[in-house]
Amino acid sequence: MKKKKTLLLAGLCAALIGSANAQEKPTVQFIATGGTIAMKIDPIKKAPVPAISGDDLLATVPEVAEYAKIEVDNLSNVPSDYMDPPRWIELSKAVNAALQRPEVSGVIVSHGTDTLEETAFWLDLTVESEKPVVVIGAQRNASSSDFDGPRNLLNAVRIAVDEQAKDKGVLLAMNNQINAARHVTKTHTANVETFQSGDYGLLGEVYPDRVIFAREPLRRQHIAIKSDAMPKVEIVAMYGGADGALLRSAVDQGAKGIVVQALGMGNMNQPMFEAVKYALGKQIPVVISTRVHNGRVMANYGFEGGGKTTADAGAVMAGDLSPQKARILLMLLLQDGKTEQDELQAAFDAI
Repeated sequence: MKKKKTLLLAGLCAALIGSANAQEKPTVQFIATGGTIAMKIDPIKKAPVPAISGDDLLATVPEVAEYAKIEVDNLSNVPSDYMDPPRWIELSKAVNAALQRPEVSGVIVSHGTDTLEETAFWLDLTVESEKPVVVIGAQRNASSSDFDGPRNLLNAVRIAVDEQAKDKGVLLAMNNQINAARHVTKTHTANVETFQSGDYGLLGEVYPDRVIFAREPLRRQHIAIKSDAMPKVEIVAMYGGADGALLRSAVDQGAKGIVVQALGMGNMNQPMFEAVKYALGKQIPVVISTRVHNGRVMANYGFEGGGKTTADAGAVMAGDLSPQKARILLMLLLQDGKTEQDELQAAFDAI
């Protein structure tokens, strides 16, 4: 009888300890927005379409329960090609609201890969918290036998509860690699190792036994969202033979800012340069970026259309930000009331 009581007591203690451990698990908010990670092959269209929720994806990774309690917010289920400023604003509000809850250790955002780098950078600029925000996607849809979504979600959960991930801004976690939102870009249409950070490299990696960080991003800033509608900012590409007509048209159609995807260190031909001056003459800020993947634009070349001539005319140099990220920063700065070349340039130099 005594032995039975002892076994009963031991079992009760084990149950209580297990219950306590379950309660001690950190809470992670998982915000699903759609993308390939939420798609399956439609039997009629015979092509991937939005099909699964955040809850469905979570159900494929029971191992996450070892690390955290996951709360799912199915914010949307759209291809990331549909992402735009109104959706970004809504997402920022959801992320900030989650991070303000004391019990939430971090936030995961699932997203399509086509504009994932833009959304990650937007969140990096508009979310103010030391808690981790981890964005993930998938290159293969949920109908694939080697679907990469579950692994990316599990890794994101492990990162979101890791003390090392605090105060590093928004992180992109795919293919066991961790990249900083500011530097990362999609480099391959299909490869699972599509996201790269160019000359800057990875922040860290996720291994079966632990998460390893090798460095942290230093150039970061926060810009509060002050408007429910972002100013219209267009990207215009420079290429051999460009005549500047599209840039002029963007100005005439009401653009409040222009980003030029220039060449090399930020150079363009004379017709495009004249179009830049046309925009500046109408008090429309112009930011010069480049189509080159690595390096930064500079006020360097002195020929008509060279980087120095556009800077002297009043344009802003984007540093090493890609055109799509320069557009996001310019939008946020304009809605924050910054329109002068010197204050815009200071913000681009800071980040």
